[in-house]
Amino acid sequence: MIDPTLLLQALILGLVEGVTEFLPISSTGHLIIAGQLLGFNGEKAKVFMIAIQLAAIFAVVWEYRARLGHVAMTLHREPASQRLAINLMAGFLPAAVLGFLFYKEIKGYLFNPIVVASALVIGGVLILWAERRKHVITTEGIDALTWQRALAVGFAQALAMIPGTSRSGATIIGGLFLGLSRKTAAEFSFFLAIPTMFAATAYDLYKNWRLFDVHDVPLFAVGGIAAFVSALIAVRTLIKFVSRHDYTLFAWYRIVFGGVVLATAYFGLVDWSAGH
Repeated sequence: MIDPTLLLQALILGLVEGVTEFLPISSTGHLIIAGQLLGFNGEKAKVFMIAIQLAAIFAVVWEYRARLGHVAMTLHREPASQRLAINLMAGFLPAAVLGFLFYKEIKGYLFNPIVVASALVIGGVLILWAERRKHVITTEGIDALTWQRALAVGFAQALAMIPGTSRSGATIIGGLFLGLSRKTAAEFSFFLAIPTMFAATAYDLYKNWRLFDVHDVPLFAVGGIAAFVSALIAVRTLIKFVSRHDYTLFAWYRIVFGGVVLATAYFGLVDWSAGH
């Protein structure tokens, strides 16, 4: 029998993952901090946190199943479907190459709450800057996106290999700088998450499969289901939100949250290095 405390921790982390994966506030960063507070850490915990992101990605696949199915069925004949496929490959490439080259360094040195908190604050300031500059829209809709802009968004996504940066935040804000509308930037971020997170999860599990056995199945099931349901709600909510608002709210949240973590570390209120 698996420890009920572990199942509760998996449920909490699954909810944290699902809610934060597609918001520009860093799901990985929140998972690292939440895991530290819950005492759920170590090498196995790091892989668990990556793996439950896969469940959140399935939420995007489900939400956009009609569009994805149409692309798959018409890829051989429709230019719009071919363009989306090319754009996803272009956007995926930078993170795939850099992630493969620097996997050990990223996992070994950057997965800690202080790095996360610092990246949250810096990212929040960048979002404020992006929102306060004049936003000239040159790309209205996914079908109007060029492969060159998709590649540039991909390089922005690669910055999210630093935990706390936020994959969705980097791609969305990168998209805004490149002239994408808020809705287009958010939707392309969702689509780009599919190959990126599938690849990251598969590679991480391949590198660490010896850490798991059959007794971990309930842990992954609970965390995965929680992540899927909460991510589905978050995706639908974000699209509605950005149709009427900007990302300033998320920027201030990042700055305050990251600032609190840094303050507690500086004044010795929380030992963020414990268990790492």
